[in-house]
Amino acid sequence: MKTLRYSSIIIALAAAIGMGACKKSFLERGPLGSLSDEIVANKAGVNYLLVGTYAALDGQQTGNAALGGGGPWESSPTNWIYGSVAGGDAHKGSFSGDQPAIDPIAKFTVDPSNGFFNTKWKAVYEGIIRANTVLQKLKLATDMSAAEKTQVEAQARFLRGHFYFELRKLFSRVPYISDTTTLVRVKNDKEIWPFIEADFKFAADNLPETQADVARVNKWAAQIYLAKTFLFQKKFTEALPLFDQAILVGKTSNGIGYALTDAFEDNFDAAKKNNSESVFAIQMTANDGTNTIANANQGEMLNFPYNSPFGCCGFYQPSQDLVNSYRTDPVTGLPDLDNYNSKPVKNDQGILSTTPFTPETGTLDPRLDWTVGRRGLPYHDWGNHPGARWIRDQAYAGPYAPKKTIYWQYNQDKYKDAHSWAPGSAINVLLIRLADVILMAAECHAQTGDLLGATNYVNQIRNRIINHPASWLHKYNVDTLPLAGFDPTKMAANYKISVYPTFPDATFALKAIYFERKLELATEGHRFFDLVRWGIADQALNAYLTYESAITGDLKGGLFTKGKNEYFPIPQRQIDLTIQGGQKVLVQNPNY
Repeated sequence: MKTLRYSSIIIALAAAIGMGACKKSFLERGPLGSLSDEIVANKAGVNYLLVGTYAALDGQQTGNAALGGGGPWESSPTNWIYGSVAGGDAHKGSFSGDQPAIDPIAKFTVDPSNGFFNTKWKAVYEGIIRANTVLQKLKLATDMSAAEKTQVEAQARFLRGHFYFELRKLFSRVPYISDTTTLVRVKNDKEIWPFIEADFKFAADNLPETQADVARVNKWAAQIYLAKTFLFQKKFTEALPLFDQAILVGKTSNGIGYALTDAFEDNFDAAKKNNSESVFAIQMTANDGTNTIANANQGEMLNFPYNSPFGCCGFYQPSQDLVNSYRTDPVTGLPDLDNYNSKPVKNDQGILSTTPFTPETGTLDPRLDWTVGRRGLPYHDWGNHPGARWIRDQAYAGPYAPKKTIYWQYNQDKYKDAHSWAPGSAINVLLIRLADVILMAAECHAQTGDLLGATNYVNQIRNRIINHPASWLHKYNVDTLPLAGFDPTKMAANYKISVYPTFPDATFALKAIYFERKLELATEGHRFFDLVRWGIADQALNAYLTYESAITGDLKGGLFTKGKNEYFPIPQRQIDLTIQGGQKVLVQNPNY
């Protein structure tokens, strides 16, 4: 299977037609057409533009910048700031004076002038402009068959649907610009979910079940995204059969399809990417010849332990609240859904690396140590995490380090990219992986009264860990790369995990499913958006802020306001740029 390459030439070609300059709003721009139709309104040109639209998925351009300008981390497609830091999975990290604009996002004290929102807005709308340009030029191409045009249209509409889904969950009230829009300034007074549904429905109906290029979207990814769109609108009966079919059938109609990987950690190893669990991923590549990390997870460049072999920068430190969630009952092997913070997992807060420390000895879910770097436990195959020496300011952001974004030592010669002041990697960004799909399906089954179906789906996720205890040993490549502190015959910690008995009622089922998503998908950018769509963001995040701010200094004064903080503010810069005749075209979200 081939990999679709996002070359810098293609990116430049698409950018010439798109937003490009960071000084203008997308609404300020006149009609598209900077490149003549003679050049791009043909099969080759349209396909170049389509690849350029795929390239916009990561929100990055060269030169350590987001598309349209701003820091690359501000537009990261993982949404590590907007989905995980704001969702309580992790602290901003580093120290208080480093990227201070993230602090009010984490504390929900932010205002519309925060430049991070403008950066994200511009980067996502750049993708929309590219998708719309593909659709415009496609209509003019005379050297393409109807079938070829349908395939390009289906991919472009899927990508446009993805970009609008991003904007809808971040900002709620956003202007909808299609390939037929002629207005320069467009109001944000329409609900855009129906447009997103239509794009994903067209893509699901017309895309093939498999693609020769691994990066291209297929029917099943489109169908799952359509189901996810229904889920976000609480249309559970519409979403359920779409999820179930995709899980059952998967990539092909002969039943050989998606499957959970045996090893949970394979989803975050560049050497194991595009595996059976990957439904739709942004393809990252290291050392691509550009002498930049623009295609090497540039949005995650800050998120490596400080003063470590990785060089930079100490951000994205998992929270104690998250770590406590992985404690399990020593008898049942199940988590404490209601009181998980009542018995905190032991940490090394305030303890020097030169001072002896014994990690937690109680029972834990093995996924903890593939998600969080803890003192005295294997940090992939780099050796045991040394604690405070790798943390820039424990008092500010806690004692933990991220792990899912970290490349392994055994493959760093191929999958590490050092063409910047902070590292890049070839770890794919998983926009959709099967575990996420299974848990969304479980939610739909619980919401429609099928408790057995919901239980079975949740237990599929837990059984992946239970049935593959090799993932508990942290013995990766010890035969060829022996490291101090590793014992390949012993578990890294005291792990115990079990399956649930059949859920007794819908209330318990949903609580268990919500918690399972927290455990399985931690630090993957989902948490904040999940809490909002479940309608429990105010309770969950205020409890988190109260608990966590007693441990670290970064969250003091934080408060989630119901009816306001479910969505981020429309960037003030965009509102200002679209004033016409003294009247605002864009309306701000409530209470900002």
